[in-house]
Amino acid sequence: MPLQTERTLTLDRREGPHGEVALRQRGEHHEIIANGCFLMDTSDGRSERLLVDAALDALGDRPAPSLLIGGLGVGFSLARAAANPRWRHIAVVEREQAIIEWHLTGPLAAISRDALADHRSVILHTDLVAYLRTTTHRYDALCLDIDNGPGWTVTDDNENLYSPAGLATCQGRLEPGGILAVWSAQPSPAFEDALRNAGFSGVRTEEIRVARGVPDMVHLAVRPA
Repeated sequence: MPLQTERTLTLDRREGPHGEVALRQRGEHHEIIANGCFLMDTSDGRSERLLVDAALDALGDRPAPSLLIGGLGVGFSLARAAANPRWRHIAVVEREQAIIEWHLTGPLAAISRDALADHRSVILHTDLVAYLRTTTHRYDALCLDIDNGPGWTVTDDNENLYSPAGLATCQGRLEPGGILAVWSAQPSPAFEDALRNAGFSGVRTEEIRVARGVPDMVHLAVRPA
């Protein structure tokens, strides 16, 4: 008898200013697709959680730090942050209205419902690159997960985030001694060099083994005090 494969259902598909974004269900899990590119799903989540954990660990004993998460995704990073009472303020920047709605009233609410109800959490419906350029607010940690990595962006304009000017902007949005953490689906020595050239210190990459495929990466860097 042939093996049965999991059926994939498209639950929602929308065309927006940055292209198409879709929510699919595969078996019991959900996945987000942007412009035909797989972004993330609900099958694991350990690397999205480590993105937040690694940033908090790198802050040491800093009291009541604030956090900016770039990209709501399936909600694992937000849920992880809200589960830790150390974070004083948790802001999530998400440019896709569809993704926000999938969390507020859709299937992804199962992951993020408690986190979104937390008084420390706020969703900012805006483009991350534009927000970082215009806000005057500083954070103790920036955890960025809007692409598959610095060399594998969802849209071309996201490349600006990893450019020298973009990294300088990130540094300006951090408090002295603050942490920049960037998720990536693959290692990038070139990005590590770019972080150092931008003036960050303590640049390192943590490898996260996942259930399937090659390990994920989290790039970490410190704004000098």
